[in-house]
Amino acid sequence: MDNKPEGYYYVPQPIRNDGAGGVDKGPRDIMRDLENPDMLVPPITDAGLLPNLKFSFSDTHMTLNNGGWSREITVRDLPIATTLAGVNMSLTPGGVRELHWHQQAEWSYMLLGHARITAVDQNGHNFIADVGPGDLWYFPPGIPHSIQGLEDGCEFLLVFDDGHFSDLNTLSISDWFAHTPKDVLSSNFGVPMSAFNHIPKEQVYIYQDKVPGPIETQQVQSPYGKVPLSFKHRLLAQTPIKTSGGSVRIVDSTNFPISKAIAAALVEIEPGAMRELHWHPNNDEWQYYLQGTGRMTVFAGNGTARTFDYRAGDVGYVPFANGHYIENTGTETLWFLEIFKSDRFQDVSLNQWMALTPSELVKSNLQVGPELLNALRKEKWPVVKYPGFSYYPR
Repeated sequence: MDNKPEGYYYVPQPIRNDGAGGVDKGPRDIMRDLENPDMLVPPITDAGLLPNLKFSFSDTHMTLNNGGWSREITVRDLPIATTLAGVNMSLTPGGVRELHWHQQAEWSYMLLGHARITAVDQNGHNFIADVGPGDLWYFPPGIPHSIQGLEDGCEFLLVFDDGHFSDLNTLSISDWFAHTPKDVLSSNFGVPMSAFNHIPKEQVYIYQDKVPGPIETQQVQSPYGKVPLSFKHRLLAQTPIKTSGGSVRIVDSTNFPISKAIAAALVEIEPGAMRELHWHPNNDEWQYYLQGTGRMTVFAGNGTARTFDYRAGDVGYVPFANGHYIENTGTETLWFLEIFKSDRFQDVSLNQWMALTPSELVKSNLQVGPELLNALRKEKWPVVKYPGFSYYPR
């Protein structure tokens, strides 16, 4: 029976089980400390200095427009994240992210709702498609495109292959028109200058429009045909790699050929399971947490390791080749995306490496015996769960 008085809540203190630390009686954000227990009381194995590897979209500036909103995480917010930047955007039913293009590649994961995307490539091939939850799109650098919310509106994550990217500094059709003399527009399109009397005076970015009709009524036939490689991929429809503690869906240029600059994995970790000890040999890792709670420890070598706690809406980051793992610390399934500035997804499993190395060498290096050596796996299991050996919240 719970005898705690009404309104009671636990006040965490920076005291570890070994007695290290002490009571914090000063000004503090207790709710923040409750969200970050492994930063308030780091595991005894944490040591040395690592830069911040976490930032939440909840701590970012919101850009509000008639038609939707957006917020972004770039190197301004998370300085270590130089390879990739992220934008969280929502569009109302009929809301439009205007016709625009970027100097960077754009990779997107649909979080909820439905949208219509359009694009035209450098050879005049066009692309018009509807996307829903779990779908991806990818637009190479310089390819003009648009996004519009359908009947139920939409929310999505955008990832760009440059940590300095800002979605407010893209190249937009309205912005270009606003900064081009009307006589030049007249000459370019062969129509009177009066045709441009009502063009926007500045970048529109996001605006409200009516919900478009069924996609078959919106198709535009190009004399050059459709794009040779689809800009859309149905990630949730992809058969996952199932393991003892969850699943992984990997998407890169091998199964989404147009995605030549960004690779990703959608990871599911069940309660009591963990993303195994591993590292990535090709680039930094940018993470987006979709559901649940977890903690990650990153090992940087030379006795340096640091632990962070994550929840839905957080972005995590792992520098190139740093060892790490992610545990599910909650009672619901943890879902997150691992994203890389690369054409291929690559990881190295600590377990598999040890299993494929002569056992005598592993034994002498780590001073371990057959209890561990006989349990090593030659096959890679990205997510693991061992009854009796797994973490569960108290």
